[in-house]
Amino acid sequence: MKVRLDVLPLGGGLGAQCLVLAVPEAVATDREQDQALVRALSGQTAIGLVLHDPDLRIVRSNQFPGVVGPPVDAEVGPPGAAIDEVLVPQDAAAVEEQLRRVAQTGVPVIGQVLQARYRKAPEQERVISLSALRLEDGDGRCTGVAVLFSDVTERHQERRRQALVNGAEKLLLGSLDIVATAEGLAGVLVPEYADLAAIDLAEATLVGGEPDDFSLGAPLQRVAAAGAWPAELLPVGALVRVRDPEREPIYRRSAVALSDLSELRAELAYDTEGRRQVLPDAATSLLMMPLRARGRLLGAAMLWRCGARARFDRDDAELGTQIGARAGISLDNARRYTRERRTAEILQRSLLPQADAQVSAADAAGTYVPAGTATGIGGTWFDVIPLSSCRVAFVVGDAVGHGVEAAAAMGRLRTAVQTLSDMDLPPEELLTHLDDLVTRLSQAEQAAPFPSAGPRPGSVLGSTCVYAVYDPITGLCTIASAGHPPPVLSAPGQPTCLAQTKPGPPLGVGGLPFESVEQAMTPGTLLAFYTDTLLAHREEGTEERLRQLRDQVQAATREDGTPARTGHAVLRHLLPQAPENEVTLLIARLRTLPAGSTATWEFPATPEAAGRARDAVTIQLTAWQLDELAFTTELLVSELVTNSIRYAGGPVGLRLIRDQALICEVSDPSQTQPRLRRALVTDEGGRGLFLVAQLSQRWGSRYTRHGKTIWAEQPLPAR
Repeated sequence: MKVRLDVLPLGGGLGAQCLVLAVPEAVATDREQDQALVRALSGQTAIGLVLHDPDLRIVRSNQFPGVVGPPVDAEVGPPGAAIDEVLVPQDAAAVEEQLRRVAQTGVPVIGQVLQARYRKAPEQERVISLSALRLEDGDGRCTGVAVLFSDVTERHQERRRQALVNGAEKLLLGSLDIVATAEGLAGVLVPEYADLAAIDLAEATLVGGEPDDFSLGAPLQRVAAAGAWPAELLPVGALVRVRDPEREPIYRRSAVALSDLSELRAELAYDTEGRRQVLPDAATSLLMMPLRARGRLLGAAMLWRCGARARFDRDDAELGTQIGARAGISLDNARRYTRERRTAEILQRSLLPQADAQVSAADAAGTYVPAGTATGIGGTWFDVIPLSSCRVAFVVGDAVGHGVEAAAAMGRLRTAVQTLSDMDLPPEELLTHLDDLVTRLSQAEQAAPFPSAGPRPGSVLGSTCVYAVYDPITGLCTIASAGHPPPVLSAPGQPTCLAQTKPGPPLGVGGLPFESVEQAMTPGTLLAFYTDTLLAHREEGTEERLRQLRDQVQAATREDGTPARTGHAVLRHLLPQAPENEVTLLIARLRTLPAGSTATWEFPATPEAAGRARDAVTIQLTAWQLDELAFTTELLVSELVTNSIRYAGGPVGLRLIRDQALICEVSDPSQTQPRLRRALVTDEGGRGLFLVAQLSQRWGSRYTRHGKTIWAEQPLPAR
C-alpha cells in the first residue's frame, strides 16, 4: 500500500526534532480535493455559500457587499445574523421554511427558485436558485445547514417577460368576445406583472364600432379588473373620460411607467374623480399601456404595483409596449367579430315578424334566441300569416349557413313563403312551389362568381321548413314539412305528442313529393314549432331534449298560460345559457270561432238562385244586427252567385262569417280563377269583379278540393 509521508519540523526543545505523518495516498488525495473544493467555494462569489447553525443563524458566508445582487451599502449578513435580519420578512419566511425542513428531515433541497430581496433594498427584485443540505457530526446529529445559491434574477425576469408576451399572444387564439378578451388580458397581467390591473376600452368598441375620438369627450368604460380591487378605484362598468388629451399618456405609442407617484398624488390632491381613475392608496408605481391596433386607439390598460414590490421601470415599460401591441390586436379582432355578429343579428331580427300575434284562430308568440357566437347566427325564422276566412298559417324554417349571408337567405325564403301564402295554396303545394324556387336560386348562386373557394356561408339550398294551416271554423290543421321536425302537440286532457306529419326532403334537394296531413284540433290545443337546434346538446341526447320539451309544453297546457309565457318557460329550462346555434320557437294556442258566427247555404244553378241568396243574406244580417251591411252584401252576393251560375254551374255554396270583419264566400265546382279586368265603355259585361273590389275591403279566391272559393271582406260598423 502506498502511503504519503509528511515530515513536519518541531521546535521548542522538547527533544523531538520532527513529526512524521503517514497517510494512505488515496485518503490524502481525497482530503486535498475536499480542501480545494472548500477553498474554491469560499474564495469565489459567483456561487453563494452560506453555512447556518442548527438555529439557522449565519455562521459563515463567501458573499460580500455589492456581490450577487445587493447594492454596495447592503450587508449579506454578519455571523450570527438571522435570515429575517437579512431578507425582507415575506421572503425570509419562505427561505427559512425550506432550510428548516432540510434541518429536520435531512432531505436536501435542490434548485428551489425563491424570492430573496434584501431588507435594505426591498424595491430591488432579487430571485435566487437555492440548494441546501444538512450538516451532521460523526453521530448523525445536525450541526447546521449548508446553502448554495445563485442569482437568477435576470433569467427569471426574462422568462416572466416571455410568459407575459406569450400570454398576450394566446389571447389571439382565445375567445372572440371583447369583454372576455379584456378579462383574459387582466388575468395575464395579475399577479405576474402587477398587483392591480384595469382595462378601459372605448364604449363604441364594445358593440363592434370604430373607437371614437377621446379628445372630444368620448368615454372609456372599465370593462375588466384584476387583483384585490380597492374601494377608492372606479369599479368595472364605470365610465372614464380623458380630460387633458395633450398630456394623456394613452395617446403615446408606447407604455409609460411612473416609478414615483408623489408628483401625481400632489397634482390630484383635490381631484377626487381623477384619483378614483388612476390612483389607489396602496400603489407605489403606475404603468399606463395604450392598446392600439391597425392605427386605432382602442383604450388603455392601467397597472399598479403596491407595497414592497419592485416599482415599474423603463424595462417594464418596454415589456408593456410589447404586451399592449399583441393585446391590441386581440381586442381589435374581438371588436370586428362583435361587429359582424351584431350585424348578422340585427339583420336577422329586422327580417322577423313581431313576437306576438293575435288572430281569431289563435294566440301565438315567437321567440328568436341568437347564438353566443357569430358562427352560430344563421337563418332561422318564424311567421304567423293570416289567411282568408279566418284561417292562419304557422311557419318555422331554417336556412343553411351562418352569418349575414344566411340571414339574407332567410329573408328571401320568408318573403317567398309570404307571397305564396297569399295565393291560399294548400301546404303541400306551397312547399312544392317553394322547392322549385329554391332550386332556381341555388342554380343561380352556383353560376355566379364568388370570391371564396369554400362553401358559401349562406344558401337557400338544403333549407328546411314546416308549414301548417289551421281553420278555426272546422277545427282542422293541415301540416306539411320539408325536412323540418314536426311540432309538439298538447291538447287539454290528452298526453303531449308530436303532431302527425309526413316529412319531405329539404328544399332544393329533390326526391319524394311533399305530402300534408290533416288533423282535428280541440279548442285550447297548444302547438310548439321549433328548430332542431333547440334539441341539440353536447351531453343530453335528442330524445331526452325532446322529452323535456314535451313536458314543458304539457305543463303550460295545464296552467293555461299565454304563449309568450310558455315560450319563455320552455327556453329558460332548455337554454339556461346562450346556445351555440340560434334557436327559434313558435308557440300557438288554437281556438275556434264562437257558435253562431257562421251561416252556410247551398243553391242549385238556377236563375232564381241569386234572389234566394240575397234573401237569405238579408235575414242573417238582421239576426246578427248588421243591417248597415245588408245593401253592399246583397250586391256582393248577387254578383258572385250570378258569375258562378253563369260560368261554373252548380251547386253553388254561400257562407257568411262574422268575425273582426264580415266575410262573404261563394264556392263553385270550377277550377278557373276569376280575373279582374278593365271593361271598356262599350262592353256590356266584365264589371262584376270590379264592383266586388270596390265594395269590399279585401277580396280574393282560392282553390279547394272540389273547385274554388271567392271571398270578400267588409269592415264591421263601429259600435
